[in-house]
Amino acid sequence: MCAHIIESVPNITLTVPPELHRKMKAHPEIKWSEVVRRIIAERIRDLERMDTLARRSRLTIRDIDALDHLVKEGLRRRYEAARKVRAE
Repeated sequence: MCAHIIESVPNITLTVPPELHRKMKAHPEIKWSEVVRRIIAERIRDLERMDTLARRSRLTIRDIDALDHLVKEGLRRRYEAARKVRAE
């Protein structure tokens, strides 16, 4: 006789707007729980990579704030340049 141990799998409840739900129902061939499961797994992998990098980092909070400012300033300049090109 074979005894199978079935591991309990946690469930989550996901709330979606009615319009999105309507669009999902239009595609019953898609296993939406599998789509969400894969997206969550990808995000967890990304977070684990970031945690690994952060643990190895020697940057201080001040260094991070300075880099944050530089990146945002660069993005602002790029956005403004793109806006000027579109306006011309």
